[in-house]
Amino acid sequence: MDKRTRLQATIAGEPTDRPPVALWRHWPGDDRTAEGLAQATLRFQREFDFDLVKVTPASSFCLQDWGARDEWRGNVEGTREYTFHPVQSPEDWTRLPLLDPWQGALGAQLACLRMIGQALGDETPFIQTIFSPLAQAKNLAGAERLLLHLRRHPAALQAGLETITETTVRFIEAARTTGIAGVFYAVQHARYDLLSQAEYRAFGQPYDRRVLAAAEGLWLNMLHLHGEAVMFDALADSPVQVLNWHDREGGPSLREGQARFAGAVCGGLSRWTTVVRGTPAALRAEAQDALAQTGGRRFILGTGCVVPVIAPLENLRAARQAVEESR
Repeated sequence: MDKRTRLQATIAGEPTDRPPVALWRHWPGDDRTAEGLAQATLRFQREFDFDLVKVTPASSFCLQDWGARDEWRGNVEGTREYTFHPVQSPEDWTRLPLLDPWQGALGAQLACLRMIGQALGDETPFIQTIFSPLAQAKNLAGAERLLLHLRRHPAALQAGLETITETTVRFIEAARTTGIAGVFYAVQHARYDLLSQAEYRAFGQPYDRRVLAAAEGLWLNMLHLHGEAVMFDALADSPVQVLNWHDREGGPSLREGQARFAGAVCGGLSRWTTVVRGTPAALRAEAQDALAQTGGRRFILGTGCVVPVIAPLENLRAARQAVEESR
């Protein structure tokens, strides 16, 4: 099977020649330019030949044009720390302008996608990371200030979320022209340790639905539930083909998640215990357990989130080899 056929059969629950596999990571330093991120992403794919390419820019790619600033300070996940949050007061939410996706940092990310699409051709599907409006709001204001505004100045925050949502929708419409197969939609606040269900229904869910509606018709949309204590069932009916979450770290297990989601599940490998600190043999054993949990159907081998930049290359190769050995 080619990659697209294998993935489409997996999503449909049909037999495949082997399970698909995909890992992704951040590219600190390289991700400062469109060309740098494109080339780093393509080198990674050429080395490991995964079944899909998840394009992973810094989270600030969608925020820089609103004034957010960040830098990489050695975080081993490859994520950056924000050095300036443009939203300081509740009124700042109402002052956010709609952004033109063809300009500035958003336009640079579109250029990156075009480079990747031209290099991959039809052989390998690629998907663009999209952060939920609430996740973007967190980085515009800072995590503590966001929760303060959510609970004390809800109308102002909702005005900002409207602007963020419409800008994100416009970006997805523009990204379609680059040949993306789907989006990787990262939801960070559907968590019981951050929000109540009522808060997520008011400040997360309506905007998530609008963004995902903009990706409708793409065949490889993946929803990522970030963190522990996630509101799994609140998003299990999302209109996406693949669901990804921290199954090894926070649960539910792959078996439990697959029973509650109609599409394909992606995960099975523990990022820290196995991919970073484990051995190739331990990784293969964990992959076999994931295959046993899912029966090898509706399953993509991967991690619950980005692979840390310190992960040994031999472990990444072992992940790729594990699916070949399952034939």
